[in-house]
Amino acid sequence: MEDSPWWRDAVVYEIYVRSFADASGDGVGDLAGVRSRLPYLAALGVDAIWLTPFYPSPMADGGYDVADYRDVDPLFGSLADFDDLVADAHAHGLRLMVDIVPNHSSSTHPWFQKALAAPKGSEERDRYMFRDGPSSTGDGARQEPNNWLSVFGGPAWTQVPDGQWYLHLFAPQQPDFNWRNPEVREEFLDVLRFWLDRGIDGFRIDVAMGLIKAPGLPDTDPGFGATSPIWSRPEVHDIYRDWRRVLDSYPGVRAAVGEVWTDSAEDLALYVRPDELHQSFNFAWLEAPWSATAFREVIDATLRAVPAPTWVLSNHDVVRHTTRYGEGAPDPSIGLARGYAALLAMLALPGSAYLYQGEELGLPEVKNLPPEARQDPIFIRSKGEVLGRDGCRVPLPWSGTAPPFGFGTGGSWLPQPADWAELTAERQAADPSSTLAFYRRALAARRALRGALPDTMSWLEAPSDALFLARGRLVCAINCGTEPVRLPPHERVLISSGALDGPDLPPDTAAWLYTAG
Repeated sequence: MEDSPWWRDAVVYEIYVRSFADASGDGVGDLAGVRSRLPYLAALGVDAIWLTPFYPSPMADGGYDVADYRDVDPLFGSLADFDDLVADAHAHGLRLMVDIVPNHSSSTHPWFQKALAAPKGSEERDRYMFRDGPSSTGDGARQEPNNWLSVFGGPAWTQVPDGQWYLHLFAPQQPDFNWRNPEVREEFLDVLRFWLDRGIDGFRIDVAMGLIKAPGLPDTDPGFGATSPIWSRPEVHDIYRDWRRVLDSYPGVRAAVGEVWTDSAEDLALYVRPDELHQSFNFAWLEAPWSATAFREVIDATLRAVPAPTWVLSNHDVVRHTTRYGEGAPDPSIGLARGYAALLAMLALPGSAYLYQGEELGLPEVKNLPPEARQDPIFIRSKGEVLGRDGCRVPLPWSGTAPPFGFGTGGSWLPQPADWAELTAERQAADPSSTLAFYRRALAARRALRGALPDTMSWLEAPSDALFLARGRLVCAINCGTEPVRLPPHERVLISSGALDGPDLPPDTAAWLYTAG
């Protein structure tokens, strides 16, 4: 594969391995299942795939609680299966990125088990964030070392039998590493090399802004700003400078993209300086409501501050975007129409785009999962008050007319809705008007223009509820309003997300136009 900065304008497809395809028949997706579907992904037209964690894990958080960073959980296969997947992906012209989880390990990780058995102040405990609580507590006084809360709900501290507490910004089964410890830093540099030596093309870094905590661990207020003692500490950038040197030492082009939640595009840009990460996820785009004003604000702020931007509409942690866009709409189909239009807008922007498995099938969020089937620690820790993320993680429907819809022979670890029979990849592949067919056309149109478009864009005058953005001779028009708008001058329509009304662009519709130049 050519040595080029492929990541700058790549379309990357996220695979939530547990829910993609099951080759073993145990109801859980696996690496062999991913390998079997590589022809589908190549035909879809993506450039790279990103695998969520497949490492040995008790699965307290779907694999984001890693017990061994240098192996494959038998649930997903073996290292030999992984090597075969890398080779086959490259043979299909697909880059392959893997998730790395550096903020925390599983509580079953050998290091943490040694820490639990070691005394206070030991080298073993210094690999994690163990602290004493307040020296004395009165009635109702706090016992934890500070007021930090878990992202999954409740205190971010759990007490061990000798009285100390350990920090877990997520579930208690996910203790945070102490990244001020040189041993932790060296361990992860070695982990990077382990997977790079196996031929991967890059990493997606989980909770990339959370590794370093402020000295003294002071109390905090909500938010991801520069004053937070938890998030985006300045010292985290030295870690990624070390990682970048490792990535750059390998042949070809190896890339890293960070899961970075920030309060501003300017803060996000700090992670993608020339000697740090190649990219960071742009969650402001994902969080924007269906609004021309909101979209323009995010685009302007991003392109003003962030080199090599990314754009993403859905992932394994959020409600699927077609469902989000349809909330409050008079017709449920509006969410899907808006999803089509948002895809065209995203693919027209400078930078790279990240897709989440199943969006090319138009899958909605599954909201009616039975409580006993749910596995998300958010649901469990909130005692069911917060549904969590299982609804976007339901295994994919591939074929057939009844669950498990070709996912595998052994059912599926989360139940699939019966009406997904209309949404299977098999059924949609035979229908030129399907969501799958539209995604294939949109990705083909983007690929046909690759290399012909500048890395910059400009705005054309448009009605208040619409956006007209121009990149060279390509104009993308998107109508977020309730009335049709007149299309800007153009020679021909390259692709549209819905039927056009003569010279007008209907509501909740986008179109790519080729202009005279």
